Amino acid sequence: MRLVEKYSHLGGLEILLVHKPSLWKEIQDVIKRADASACRTKVSKEIRSKGKLFYSPRAMNKAIRNGFEKHKWLERRISYWVTTDARLIRKTLFMNAAQQRAEIENAGLKALPSHNQTDFVKERVAVEAQFGKYAFVAYDLFVKHLAFFVGDVIDVGVEILPMKELQQHMSSGVGYYESELYNLVREGKGVPAVPLVLIGVAP
Repeated sequence: MRLVEKYSHLGGLEILLVHKPSLWKEIQDVIKRADASACRTKVSKEIRSKGKLFYSPRAMNKAIRNGFEKHKWLERRISYWVTTDARLIRKTLFMNAAQQRAEIENAGLKALPSHNQTDFVKERVAVEAQFGKYAFVAYDLFVKHLAFFVGDVIDVGVEILPMKELQQHMSSGVGYYESELYNLVREGKGVPAVPLVLIGVAP
């Protein structure tokens, strides 16, 4: 795959270039070594394109995953407890999971388990490769990366997306770089409040 475009939000790319240049090189290497041609394996069942050969999100995710695993990037999961009371959530937001549960239950409310998971984390940088539906991109940018940043697990979140030139050879509903860049810029310079790097890739 080719790294076609990149966008730095709140200095995300600058943080990588200055403080984590080896990780930025690894991210570029993973993208470069992912064989897009081998991922064009999905036979479309959609009416508009029935029988056409599309790029498979699963195959592309696997190619990206293999690359990051070779560089020793690991999945990371954070567990926490939620409830119905917004004030109590604010109070427990920065507590560890056991403290959160105790506070919620001591208040007489039901504590519900939840978690955030990100695919690849290394040295306080998180990467998500998103070749799925566009709604998942917003979740990555405004929930996952932000939660890991607020939780002091990462300094930068990186989102890898298909460019439109790739997305148009995929199933319908897949998010793409140009559209998600628009959505990000529209929110304003400080939203979400986490340094990010948006990357657009193509065959």
